[in-house]
Amino acid sequence: MAAAGERPYLSVVVPLYNEDAVVAELCERLHAALGSVTAAYEIILVDDGSSDATAERARAEHGRDARVKLISLSRNFGHQVALSAALDHTTGELTVMMDGDLQDPPELIPDMVAKAREGWDVIYAVKRSRPESWPKRLAFDAFHLLLRRVADVSVPANAGNLSLMSERVVKVLRGMPERARYLSGLRAWVGYRQTGIEIDRGARYDANPRMSIRALSHLAFDALFGFSRLPLRLAIYAGLLISLGAIGVGVWVLYERLFTTNAITGWASTIVSITFIGGAILLTLGIIGEYVGRIYDEVKRRPLYVVKETLGFASRPGAG
Repeated sequence: MAAAGERPYLSVVVPLYNEDAVVAELCERLHAALGSVTAAYEIILVDDGSSDATAERARAEHGRDARVKLISLSRNFGHQVALSAALDHTTGELTVMMDGDLQDPPELIPDMVAKAREGWDVIYAVKRSRPESWPKRLAFDAFHLLLRRVADVSVPANAGNLSLMSERVVKVLRGMPERARYLSGLRAWVGYRQTGIEIDRGARYDANPRMSIRALSHLAFDALFGFSRLPLRLAIYAGLLISLGAIGVGVWVLYERLFTTNAITGWASTIVSITFIGGAILLTLGIIGEYVGRIYDEVKRRPLYVVKETLGFASRPGAG
């Protein structure tokens, strides 16, 4: 075990939400994986407002090994915010970011450290296969394909949270003030030398997903609207196309009226046109509203999270 006060070489940050059945197994596997690399490490568990015994399990693990630390948030702030809270309080030269459901294997960490020693600043895990149902896999693949096409930065496809980052990358991430956070995209935006390691993602340890379809959809919107202005441009293009179409229809109506004897009853076409244009306007307003809402969240400047309790830290972290 590392000497008291010694700076960790490795920090591992893990968000937890109602994962009391996983904590003991998670810590056991992390200790085994990290211990094969160095004795100077810390494991930072973030209880994201759990309603079960997650915090109690984390306290028990701290009692067994002081290198396990706990940050309890005052309520459920969300997966990406919980990860950000942990990143704000890491002290290691290298930081591993991972989920707590054990779908991403802790045993990959030594391989990631080996890549970091080659000079890479970010080593992310790329999912070669995943155990979800085919509709969910199809949705994930479609999201990653769309994000790669529209994002202003190159975000690796099928690269999730599991990653190892150098200290300078973590420092940049800490300085990013976004409220709506998609850390895989922010990690790619930072730059430096980045590479991927392919993995076959396993099943959840307790087989009960914690992120709902709604939460995943919100995360997808945060990624798409946070890293691309293409939706705004599409609204412009749609407006231009509809305007050109309206001009064309107007020219046709004038021609029919002035140069032919064809009767233009127009009731059905008028209703269809009005409905189409109304739908296009509402869609455009919705896109603009997404961006305006995000601006509203940013200018309020509320803390990203509020800490209720900490364990194992030299000083108490507060709101972030």
